[in-house]
Amino acid sequence: MGIARADTAPRLEVDLGMPLQAPQAGEAVVTHSTPKPAAAPRPQPALASDAMTLKRVLVVDGPFRHGDYVWDEEGVPQGEVIITVDIKAQTIAVFRAGYQIGAAVILYGADDYPTPTGTFPITQKKVHHISNIYNAPMPYMMRLTNDGVAIHASEVAWGNATHGCIGVPLAFAKLIFAQAKLGTKVIVTNGKMMAVPQGAQLDQAGLQRN
Repeated sequence: MGIARADTAPRLEVDLGMPLQAPQAGEAVVTHSTPKPAAAPRPQPALASDAMTLKRVLVVDGPFRHGDYVWDEEGVPQGEVIITVDIKAQTIAVFRAGYQIGAAVILYGADDYPTPTGTFPITQKKVHHISNIYNAPMPYMMRLTNDGVAIHASEVAWGNATHGCIGVPLAFAKLIFAQAKLGTKVIVTNGKMMAVPQGAQLDQAGLQRN
């Protein structure tokens, strides 16, 4: 993942991401990971006001391709959840109490149906949802806009696109759905990066392969 560094903890504003590449023939991909012991400070009980202060990011050791995701909430205190999406990097990240607990490669809107940028609260959650516009299944749907844009499970494969929604792998969709609440903020950007304070990176190792 591409990151920028800062000497002091920044305010959490946007997602971190990394450029994606098409998978090569015979190349293994990451599905999820077992992390190394964290070099970051041990999480302490969080206050609600800490939600926008970045304390830890997950660093993926290896290519991050369509269908990949990582998740690690071990030792992370309960607190406010914030979700960030970077369309340019084609990634989504989930933070709880300022600690990143998940990341995945996404699908986003095709040129004729662009995914909107901005900050959106989740206004509806539904495990089994069918689009009333396209008559298409949208499992683990979390609605962002009144005109149908949502985060939901999709077949995240190279070359696929959505009608503006943010598609994530099914297993990752279930994990986000369990964390998010009505009103949870989703920040969607197109290429913005965030600074990462020194000592806030948690390396990933022992990546499981297909």
